[in-house]
Amino acid sequence: MRPGFDESPFNPVPLVVWLLALPVIASEAAFGLAQTGLLNTGLGGGQGSALAMRQIAAERTAFVPDIVLRMWSLGLFDPRQASRVLTYSFVHLSLVHALFVVVFTLALGNMVASQFRPWAVVALFFGSAIGGALVYTLIAAMFPHWRMAPLIGGYPAVYGLVGAFTFLLWTRLGQQNANRMRAFSLIGILLLFQLVFGLLFQDGSLYWVSEVAGFATGFALSFALIPGGFQRIRRQLRQR
Repeated sequence: MRPGFDESPFNPVPLVVWLLALPVIASEAAFGLAQTGLLNTGLGGGQGSALAMRQIAAERTAFVPDIVLRMWSLGLFDPRQASRVLTYSFVHLSLVHALFVVVFTLALGNMVASQFRPWAVVALFFGSAIGGALVYTLIAAMFPHWRMAPLIGGYPAVYGLVGAFTFLLWTRLGQQNANRMRAFSLIGILLLFQLVFGLLFQDGSLYWVSEVAGFATGFALSFALIPGGFQRIRRQLRQR
């Protein structure tokens, strides 16, 4: 075989990206095994067992704004409840829900990891999940009459990776003296899809708030997490 023709047409996904997707894959594998009866959950067997197992996992990991606001008003801190700001990204409402998150995590994570160091990719993922949850909670506090359902699933974190990818495009277009607004085409398409989906199904959920916040967090964090970003920010602050 001629040199260059024995290479894989697919870029290998970095280990750090697989590690971010692994909890989602593992949880869906467990739900699948429970449905087939190969995993003893103590909940019986079949589809009912898998649904019950998924429901229990969602209740234990979902981020609930009302709980955070209640702790804040009482001046309490419960580490188990606080940990939900991280755990909600790894359990999903359905297999399709999880598949979309895994696909986006692997695809976008692969592109982002080519420019960011492994620890920065982890920081982008979890930082965006936290940012999405906090803004979601802030909206719940500002508009108590709105129905803010518990957050579940990895979309805010994935949107953070979209934000980092947008930052890379934005930077490249700036170097080429091109229109930087073109970098926001992906998030525009995703938000349009969300709008159409919401109009068709009329579920009334406000999950999009956390997703937009996750995108903004990922984009903002990229200025500091890109190699050399901290030094550049420090120089700019000193100049002021």
